[in-house]
Amino acid sequence: MNTSGELLVWAVCGAGKTEMLFPGLASALQQGKRVCLATPRADVVRELKPRLQSAFPDVPIQVLYGDSPDRERNAPFIIATTHQLLRFSNAFDVMIIDEIDAFPYYNDKSLKFASGRAAKSNAAKVYLTATPRKLEKWRVRLKKLPAVFIARRFHGHPLSVPTLHLIPSLTRTLKKKQLPPNVLNSISEQQKTTRQLMIFLPTVEIVEWVQAYLSEKGIQTEGVFAEDPDRVEKVTAFRNKKFRLMLTTTILERGVTFPSVDVFVVDAGHTVFDEAALVQIAGRAGRSPDDPDGDVRFFHSGKTNAMLDARDSIMHMNKLGERR
Repeated sequence: MNTSGELLVWAVCGAGKTEMLFPGLASALQQGKRVCLATPRADVVRELKPRLQSAFPDVPIQVLYGDSPDRERNAPFIIATTHQLLRFSNAFDVMIIDEIDAFPYYNDKSLKFASGRAAKSNAAKVYLTATPRKLEKWRVRLKKLPAVFIARRFHGHPLSVPTLHLIPSLTRTLKKKQLPPNVLNSISEQQKTTRQLMIFLPTVEIVEWVQAYLSEKGIQTEGVFAEDPDRVEKVTAFRNKKFRLMLTTTILERGVTFPSVDVFVVDAGHTVFDEAALVQIAGRAGRSPDDPDGDVRFFHSGKTNAMLDARDSIMHMNKLGERR
């Protein structure tokens, strides 16, 4: 990271992108360069802070997000949401944008402008993603954006390939605020395993009634969503295995790591679940070398291009990983 210019790091979910940055970060910080690692979501900022502080115990690190306790912004190493970049101008020698394809960064021109303005004119700019959007793919193909491609997870095992489960009555059953027997049976069977379970649902309303519905069936759950004031505490409790089943919207599709989980997506054909979201959701499973084979299931009322493309993308990555 001692040169200027752009670099895309295109790495599969669970490749260890953050840890791959450590040597470059160490070099930049030793040279007295100022570094910013920005990501679109506050959950990811909170997760990155202890990992990076442990790796660089002698470096002052400040974290900035909407309600973060840090208010100063003069440390040599800043971890921030991309919205916080609006507070900087010509400030960083190294600008790293994690999850460049994530909402809200990828479709917000003001955030992209802010990231450019926050970096110095000769800054090194590194972009991280497992699911690049069309613009980045186009720039890579035209050789306008240098790229490093990493097709294997850090533990060497392949990505978990989703299985597709057709339930023609799914939409009708969900409208009645019930889960189809296939889904309920799958949950019950999964609860007999040693893994935790994440169930992704398309809306906050569905998260709330599914939690109540499962509670009536004697299945303990917690639900999280973007505006949940207790989200951080619930995610921490899940990581500490205080409960086994987490219901969530796409807020937890990326940037959080749990060592041993299965993943179900209910109503995977919903428009909120695009290809990138489904690839990232599937990437929550199998992240630990001690348990690399998580079960990923997409329950749907009809296949969508997003589902098929996500599965094909994961299988393609696995094939590429076998060659390396």
